[in-house]
Amino acid sequence: MPASAFALALGAAFLHAFWNLLLARARDSAGATAVALLASVVAFAPVTAVVWDAEAAVWPFLAVTSLLQLLYFALLSAAYGRAELSIVYPIARGVAPVLVLVVGAAALGAGASAGQAVGVCLVGLGVVLVRGPRGRADLAGTGFALATAATIAAYTLVDKHGIRHAGPVTYLELSMLPAALGYAGTLAARRGLAPIRAELRLAPVAAGIASFGAYVLVLAALARASAASVAAVRETSVVIATAAAAPLLREQVGRLRLLGAAIVVAGVALVSLG
Repeated sequence: MPASAFALALGAAFLHAFWNLLLARARDSAGATAVALLASVVAFAPVTAVVWDAEAAVWPFLAVTSLLQLLYFALLSAAYGRAELSIVYPIARGVAPVLVLVVGAAALGAGASAGQAVGVCLVGLGVVLVRGPRGRADLAGTGFALATAATIAAYTLVDKHGIRHAGPVTYLELSMLPAALGYAGTLAARRGLAPIRAELRLAPVAAGIASFGAYVLVLAALARASAASVAAVRETSVVIATAAAAPLLREQVGRLRLLGAAIVVAGVALVSLG
């Protein structure tokens, strides 16, 4: 893996962990998520206009992935409202690649190597260690984290085919625009504009821009190295976010949870590189 690709993938990992930390520490995770989504599509709309590249065949994929993105952010916000980031993030990020592998093997006829099988087991072990013996609130958060992982796996499988019909920035902007408007509109219909107004702050805006920027860095890394190696480095965000949750969010992140996060990363690496 070239050093430039490694640096880009690692930068994407830091940015991904960063925006999740910002959303997790928000007073109202739902309002902050709405602001972040709106900020990301507004900030990158001019860029999309300049680099516009989309074929007619992309629209069915965009319709499906937009709904999945909307569901993803709704589930992620619900998870952060019920459990700590150091529980939610490793589960959501770690289980998703495993689900992609399982679907590929079961439904699409793709094989799985021995290394990937070991990787699946490691992810499972890591999740158990991250989860630990928790109460009902954390149990609900774990459920939402697992649902988030399933949504990540679903839009990953859709995007794998959809991205063939549009430029990466155009594809991301068009998929996120309906999700952003849908999420903010649903929140406003349920709770009014107060939650969104209350979170019109620098942190949620920065989270939105960082989420988009992280994907751009991933795309740049993919242009220089294999998808498997980029995915393996990118998943170091699990350890980064878990370790940062202690000083930034004041979560009780013990050695067992850190070990679990590291084991999840090792398992994802085997799944990606296997």
